[in-house]
Amino acid sequence: MELYLVRHGDVDPNLGDADGGPPLTEAGLANVRRCATFAARLGVRVAEIRHSEKLRAVQTAQEFEKILQCPRSPVSGIGPDDDINPLRREAAGLQQNVMVVGHLPYLNRIAGALLAQDESMPLLVFHPASLVRLDRREDARWTIQLVLPVGVMPQ
Repeated sequence: MELYLVRHGDVDPNLGDADGGPPLTEAGLANVRRCATFAARLGVRVAEIRHSEKLRAVQTAQEFEKILQCPRSPVSGIGPDDDINPLRREAAGLQQNVMVVGHLPYLNRIAGALLAQDESMPLLVFHPASLVRLDRREDARWTIQLVLPVGVMPQ
């Protein structure tokens, strides 16, 4: 199974309310579209997109939903500082490809936990509007299969 981890696009921290947080900037939204379009060209297919309830993650997930043509749903428990263990346990039994759109440090921690069994291990750098694909092998170990930072994507 494939687990796609996507960090939301760039935001303007001076905008937005305390609960929903700031929205994506125009450049942030454009970079998310670039990432989603490039992912589609590479053949990324997921059964569902799960995203945090923060506005920047919602906007990012909406763009991936449009371009990848798959359903999305808000999920509690994947905010920046939330416990990664529920997703870690669920990932062990995934039966279909899933995308999670979220935040730092959550994405760093779940990647470290799945890849090295150590959530404090900084294995990947998640730039805004970037995508990482992790694959679960038959022996239940996870491997990095794809890293798409926005800087390598065509305009």
